Amino acid sequence: MAIQRRMDKPAGIDGFAGFEGIDGFAMARRIDAANDDPDALRALLEERIAHWLDGSNAEADLLTAAMRAGTLSAGKRMRPLLLMLVARDLGCVSPALVDVACAVEMVHAASLILDDMPCMDNAMLRRGKPTIHVQFGEDVAILAAVALLSRAFGILSSSQQIAPVVRARLVTRLSETIGTQGLVKGQFLDLHGGARSPEEIAATNELKTGVLLGVSVDMAAIIAQAGDEVADALRAFAFAAGQAFQIRDDFQDGFGHDSSVTGKDVGKDIGKSTLIATLGVEEARRRLTSHLAEADRQLERALGKRQGTRRLVKRLFGSLGRPASVTVAERAYARDAGLLPN
Repeated sequence: MAIQRRMDKPAGIDGFAGFEGIDGFAMARRIDAANDDPDALRALLEERIAHWLDGSNAEADLLTAAMRAGTLSAGKRMRPLLLMLVARDLGCVSPALVDVACAVEMVHAASLILDDMPCMDNAMLRRGKPTIHVQFGEDVAILAAVALLSRAFGILSSSQQIAPVVRARLVTRLSETIGTQGLVKGQFLDLHGGARSPEEIAATNELKTGVLLGVSVDMAAIIAQAGDEVADALRAFAFAAGQAFQIRDDFQDGFGHDSSVTGKDVGKDIGKSTLIATLGVEEARRRLTSHLAEADRQLERALGKRQGTRRLVKRLFGSLGRPASVTVAERAYARDAGLLPN
């Protein structure tokens, strides 16, 4: 059963005063005025990220410039928006939501900088622009990623607007997401896993993609003080959405797309174990549709009929009920790759 909580004083908040240079009541009003509009929340998020990554000396400071380029470049902002919208659907309108979301987006940006490095995926393009190591050099890119991780934890641990016990849970949950049980392990398996079964591929996908979606909804549940049943449903939603996102990303890596459309390098998954290569196009497409349907089911279980989060998911993935069809472009690419008979 969904929790619906609207309070004069948001859950987990000690008070509004001294909100790191922004009046807490004003921030709360701006969040509320956004009215669950992803575009309005995104604008607020990016304004706050720019505040944390002060660019006043960016021209003279390559490190700051690299941090800003990696975090403020065009992107879907899926993870921080999920965090804010899920929390709002759970009844929390805390001004601290924006800063918690900023921390998650900085972790995501740091992971992308490292993923793109020559020793990793060796990508040249990200979000329609040269990758950070191409723009600033490998040394600056590595340091920018480390600095972003540090800044993310600094934001969480120093916020006086979140009760200490809640703040500790948020820091712990985010740290678990990054290390050898999360993003780091997922990237290692992706680089060194070799041939893998569909189950092993799904497990790697969960570590590479699902964990950041999972931590976003987990942190939303923590700050909104949601019950265990709601938190479990949100984790199930994040798992299904993460699997769907990774399969769709695998399709976009080559099936009828080019870098001018996707904004990033394509063909990087050639030779890797993906569900498309292992199971074929038709089964991968069927699983994509199945994961999207499961994500929608779990979202309704967690949030009831509240629509803020669902509107974002539908925008990201399109219709949740689309048939498991294969496009002409996908089929042609699959034949060329030897995944389908001529």
